Amino acid sequence: MKRLGTIIGAGVLLTVMTACAGQETASQPPDPTSAPTTSQPADPPGAVPPTETSEPDRQPAVTPPTGGTEVPAAQIDATGVAQDYPTMVWTEDGGTDVGVVAQEGGCGKASAEVTEQAAAQVVITLVETQPPKPAQCTMDIRFPKLSVHLDSPLGDRKVVLKSEQRVQ
Repeated sequence: MKRLGTIIGAGVLLTVMTACAGQETASQPPDPTSAPTTSQPADPPGAVPPTETSEPDRQPAVTPPTGGTEVPAAQIDATGVAQDYPTMVWTEDGGTDVGVVAQEGGCGKASAEVTEQAAAQVVITLVETQPPKPAQCTMDIRFPKLSVHLDSPLGDRKVVLKSEQRVQ
């Protein structure tokens, strides 16, 4: 008889806990217009704010954002990034801002840097920065849209994409 009371008590407790957990999943989704409250690392020199203020996409962009002009694939050298890395590149603001799709995951944070501006090419390094100490992180991959500012419009110059990982 004692065991029956324990079993019934455990069943009631499990039911109550399950009901409480279900209430959390039924809550309202966060307001997409509110600004995120996480701190961001300082932007590297030459970087301009992301072209969109929403959360990074879960799929790489296949078209430039509104107002952007896609850079032709023949003008992009993506041999410095992994084969499956996104290579969407576009220009804005008369060609002086170049947008790229970066890739980040888990605790990583993506950024873009102009590492060379020559007459024939512009080199953009896509950096994924990891925290200095291991932490529990999600295992998702995100594709933020980032922009860099050039000293002069891109024009016919080739865009060379490179990628690297750093630790803060």
